[in-house]
Amino acid sequence: MTLPNGPKTPGILEIFRRFKLIFRPLEYLEDYAQKYGDIFKIGGEKSPPFVYIGNPEGIKQILTADPELFEVGRGSRIIRFLLGDNSLILKDGDTHQRQRKLIMPPFHGELLRNYSQLIWDITDKVTDQWEMGKPFPIRCTTQEITLRVILQVVFGIEQKERSQQLRQLITALLDSFDTPLSSSLIFFPFLQKDWGARSPWGRFLRLKQQIKQLIHAEIRERRAKMENEESFSSDYTDIFSLLLLAKDEDGQGMTDEELHDNLMSLLLAGHETTASALVWALYWVTHLTEVRTKLLDELDRLGENSHPLDIAKLPYLSAVCDETLRIYPVLPAAFLRMPKSSIEIMGYQFPEGSALALSIYLLHQREDLYPQPKQFKPERFIERQYSPYEYLPFGGSNRRCIGSALALLEMKLVLANIISRFELKLLNNRPVKPIRRGLTFAPPAKMQMVANTSHHN
Repeated sequence: MTLPNGPKTPGILEIFRRFKLIFRPLEYLEDYAQKYGDIFKIGGEKSPPFVYIGNPEGIKQILTADPELFEVGRGSRIIRFLLGDNSLILKDGDTHQRQRKLIMPPFHGELLRNYSQLIWDITDKVTDQWEMGKPFPIRCTTQEITLRVILQVVFGIEQKERSQQLRQLITALLDSFDTPLSSSLIFFPFLQKDWGARSPWGRFLRLKQQIKQLIHAEIRERRAKMENEESFSSDYTDIFSLLLLAKDEDGQGMTDEELHDNLMSLLLAGHETTASALVWALYWVTHLTEVRTKLLDELDRLGENSHPLDIAKLPYLSAVCDETLRIYPVLPAAFLRMPKSSIEIMGYQFPEGSALALSIYLLHQREDLYPQPKQFKPERFIERQYSPYEYLPFGGSNRRCIGSALALLEMKLVLANIISRFELKLLNNRPVKPIRRGLTFAPPAKMQMVANTSHHN
């Protein structure tokens, strides 16, 4: 059986390879790609290999193949501890498709118009709290904005106390993995032990349990409210209510555990990645004055009192967001595809159970697709249209992120709002590199900026 080249790491050295993956993830990927090419394997001698694919033709062959040839949920089990067994992300086949159909509608179409004003208003409220001239960690702002948005979109929560509690607990939960060191909890199962109140894993478990109790309380109250209403099917448009209303072919709805796990997935994935992407966008626009100038000129040409959806259609603004997601994608790879039987990709034969990782980062760093890939150049997305096998910040095929339209809308509007109202400066203008934050690549959480009221007109 023909497999691609890759490092032959003796078992005793495996732990050092994993440490490099955790603490120096970009070097890990780039060093192997430089040595072995755009398709390389890890392992494969005694068990199915883990394969990184940064070749657009190989990615196309996988994304255009019958999805039923692969298991995806099994390859995502590393995050089961965070989301729960019933999450859409961990399901395959009919169960995955049924849940996906239930969850997708609120993220598209006419509802986006309502979300656009919501995003703009929330950005105003959060940034109005900034103290001019005083340094602050920019991620705290982007995380507060994106978490407020997703709580409104998913829950439509009006109960302020519970919403506030969820915001605080979810932020604390995700901050459990906000550095490469704390992210080690995910990659080394032996660290996942509750050694008491002060142990990192014990603290994580208690935060998770508190969030679970709040979500189940919301489920009970919403069920009771719906049961007491004679007609409510057209009154609710938030995702939570639609999931409560959903029935399968046998007339059965989701259990409380199924609801909880999918709500957790939407709450966590629906704001964490967007918060990181927004920090990068603000970093690049602040770091590169020519980008900021072009962006402000475009906003000026649109005029004052424009509808947020008109702002979101601006080409250079869109290109800035696209380039942000290209140069340092928040997720380094798409969901793993694990073939159910032997499969041929790019002339290589991969056995059942191989883990095929579509490397978003390596694909986006290809010189033949993106000349000078280390430079931030939004113009490339105006000059050329990339195929879904050359540019895939949200994954692809039946596993493309269901919230991609909302995430892009949010990026554009928050960026436009902040840049038009404030002049930001980096506290330290040295180049910033991504670090590991759980399973994602993110700017350092403590990266600080200073805001002043913009005098640009």
